[in-house]
Parts: sequence; structure tokens; C-alpha cells
Amino acid sequence: AYSCSDSKMTEREALVYRAKLAEQLERYDEMVDAMKEVVEMAEELTVEERNLLSVAYKNVIGSRRSSWRVFSAVEQTEGNRGNAEKQACAKKFREVLESELDRVSKDILELIDKYLIKSATKSDSKVFYLKMKGDYFRYMAEFSVDPQRQKAAEESNKAYKEASEIAATQLFPTHPIRLGLALNYSVYFYEIMNDPDEACRLAQTAFDDAISRLEHLSEESYKDSTLIMQLLRDNLTLWTSDPERDDNVKKDTEEKA
Repeated sequence: AYSCSDSKMTEREALVYRAKLAEQLERYDEMVDAMKEVVEMAEELTVEERNLLSVAYKNVIGSRRSSWRVFSAVEQTEGNRGNAEKQACAKKFREVLESELDRVSKDILELIDKYLIKSATKSDSKVFYLKMKGDYFRYMAEFSVDPQRQKAAEESNKAYKEASEIAATQLFPTHPIRLGLALNYSVYFYEIMNDPDEACRLAQTAFDDAISRLEHLSEESYKDSTLIMQLLRDNLTLWTSDPERDDNVKKDTEEKA
């Protein structure tokens, strides 16, 4: 671990700076370590700190999710070809990745429950952390088998639903966090619950609500909001032209707002 010895910086400022440096170097595990220490100070995170935490964990889990998909596909392909030895090798890699995915997911979920939701005083922060909770339980549902998969799916839905209820009354339809929540919740219905109708309904409603309230689109969040609206449109196009449920990767987000 690295430390910053400049006495002009507080411990918290030094950790945040360390996280920023780690991000620039794409050393996301170290970025996670630094931001985890900030969270464990048990004080409400600033928007910048919140985003650094989100980016750190998103990258740590994202690379492993991608690798897991690759090895799962290889394992299935080799099995279909009757290559038992190669299939067993791919299976070992997949199981190692599942162990890492489980550890990372439980790590951030503990921080969310123990510190982040409790210290959040603003509605956008509460929605942000509940959305994160829904996301990481969703990731767990991706690689788990029943009964763990069902439990993860239920917890994901519970967090997304609570976040949606707060967002519906406290955040404008054009707010990037509300839009990002709708995007990821719709992906949950499509991929985890195998419910394309509900996924499309949720995504379409979020998009239409945002379009009807464009006058509330703030200048600072314009880029984030319009990007997520485009992702909602992309998914709707994909889902309505995808009757056979192929393995196209659906888009989700971890917006920086």
C-alpha cells in the first residue's frame, strides 16, 4: 500500500488523492482499497468520493464479469465438442472467477449496508446507493445457481424497487441517477427475470417521462442524462427485435452523477 506524507492533506484527502492516482494508472484494486478506507471513516461521501467508489468497484467487477462470460462460453463449447479435458480447465477458471466475483460483490454490499445508506442524507445519494445494491446483487444472480441465485435476484429487486420509489417522488425524470436506475432495473427484468415485457415497459416509461420533462434537464447533467436516454433507446430497439432471446449483451450503466 502507498501513503501520501504531505502533512497539509488530511488522511481523507490523501486517500482520495491516492484513489485518483490509482484510477489514472488503472490500478483499480488499489483504488478500491483507498476508497474503502474513506467509506469506513463513517462520514457521508461527497459526490466526487461517491463516484470514485463507484468507478473503482465497477472496474474491479467489470473485468471479472467479462472474463466469466468468456470462460462460461468456452466451457460450454468444449463440452459440446466432447473435449472433457479442455472443458474441465475452463471450468476451473470459471470457478476461480466466481469466487472473486462473490468476494467483491459481498465487499461492496457490506459497505453499502453498514455505512453508505446510513450516512446518506440526500435523496440522490440514497437512490445512488440503493441502485448500487441492486446492481451488485444482480451481478451475483448472474453467476450463482439456485437457491443462491433466487436469493440474490430477490435482494436485487428489493433494492431497485426501494430506489425507484424514492426516485419517483424526489428526483426529476431527467435526473441521471433516476435514468440510470431505470436502465439497470430494466436490464434486471430482461436478463435475470426473463421478463422482456416488463423490461420494455420500464425502459419506455423512463424514456417517455424524461422526454416530457426536458425543460428540467440541467446543464451540468445534460451529457449524462442524454447518454442514458440513448442507452434506454438502444436496449428497447434490441429487445423488441430480439424475439429469440439471443446472447446480445444488454447495456447498463454506472453513471457519474
